[in-house]
Amino acid sequence: MGVIGAPAGLLEDWAADGSGKNKTVGVLLVHGYTGSPASMRPWAEYLNQRGFTVRVPLLPGHGTKPEDLNEVKWEQWPAKVEAELAELFKTCSKVFICGLSMGGGTTLNVATRYSNRISGIILVNPMIHVAMVSPQLAFVLSRFQKMRKSVGDDIKRPGISEWGYDALPTRGIHQLLIMLKYTRERLHDVTVPMQLFHSVDDHTLPVSNTEIIMKGVGSRIKQRIELTNSYHVATLDYDAEIIFENSKIFIETHAAN
Repeated sequence: MGVIGAPAGLLEDWAADGSGKNKTVGVLLVHGYTGSPASMRPWAEYLNQRGFTVRVPLLPGHGTKPEDLNEVKWEQWPAKVEAELAELFKTCSKVFICGLSMGGGTTLNVATRYSNRISGIILVNPMIHVAMVSPQLAFVLSRFQKMRKSVGDDIKRPGISEWGYDALPTRGIHQLLIMLKYTRERLHDVTVPMQLFHSVDDHTLPVSNTEIIMKGVGSRIKQRIELTNSYHVATLDYDAEIIFENSKIFIETHAAN
């Protein structure tokens, strides 16, 4: 569908303070490649309504035009997440990171360095590799074709959009694959409790991504939940309530520890 016509404010950084007993529990929600904060807002609003302090950043290169994503270096994405974490740490004693797709890969990247400070991570159809496409191959391909067909809005529910790009910037993909390769080699450094949701019918990422992450992370506590009625952008799909409700239980459980 693209970003044109998106409701006002939906493609920008968004934050809301919590209330009550959950006010000092912070949750940072990270969208996917070519996506936008729109894919995470309903989840963030659900948690905020239950008292949690939430932040939903717009990742660099997103929310404007696809060409901008070809100008970003991969380090900018985790840097943005870490800046948002710093804001949450100012008022929150417990902090969790949630990531969708590439946002899951970015969450894992940050968790390799912050496992001693955050209380848990929640991943939805997370990305850690593209089978048989190395960063080197992606670099070569990106020199011949700057844009490819969009993979966005892989949603089973009709009429729903994540308000992402309608094209796939290939130089950005090269940067993404560098980040994922770096992160995959360090998954053992992720030691926080992890909850992972996986759509059985995902047209964007194969199940190998989930399997690599489940096997590779160093977390002692790791839970995998299958989603049977959603495609890739499950946070906006039929199984969204399963994600929201189970994540709330996970957060409450590990915030109490």
